[in-house]
Amino acid sequence: MKKGLRNTIIVIGVILLLFLPLIGTYNKLVSLDQTVTQAESNIDTNLQRRSDLIGNLVETVKGYAKQEKEIYTDIANARSKLAGAQNISQKSDANNQLSSALSRLLVVVERYPNLKSNQNFRDLSVALEGTENRIAIARQDYNKEVNSYNTSIKKFPNSIVASIFRFETKTYFKADEAAKKVPKVDFSK
Repeated sequence: MKKGLRNTIIVIGVILLLFLPLIGTYNKLVSLDQTVTQAESNIDTNLQRRSDLIGNLVETVKGYAKQEKEIYTDIANARSKLAGAQNISQKSDANNQLSSALSRLLVVVERYPNLKSNQNFRDLSVALEGTENRIAIARQDYNKEVNSYNTSIKKFPNSIVASIFRFETKTYFKADEAAKKVPKVDFSK
């Protein structure tokens, strides 16, 4: 009887020694996955804030520049696409479209000096600038967490646990290809 009990305890001990690291690795991967999800949520929050600010900015500009309907439509479409984005790649694409439309809107603003002196417009512009900074920081934080997560699931022996429990690599939040090109500045005009 004592020999059987001793063998059972040894078998249970060996099983625990094998499964405790597995459990620890699994829990670490879950924590990293949740950190990435939280970082993505922070991007979403800031993108939503920017989208709301842009809506107010557009309404302010509309009062001064009624003939610029194409830009307003592009902004509305980009905001709608951003609101409907389901994954980080779609959010990145929609964000890039919204940034492009916003840039065109700001070019329109240059044509209306009275608009630039409007207090509501200035307040919205400052808030938008702050939000753009928050988005940049949130994207950096997200990409840092994605890097940590992706690195962890690719390292041995974590890769075994990640494969068993189907932890998949996450996508980085990437800039638009156009953002990689150096802009041409010409002050001769």
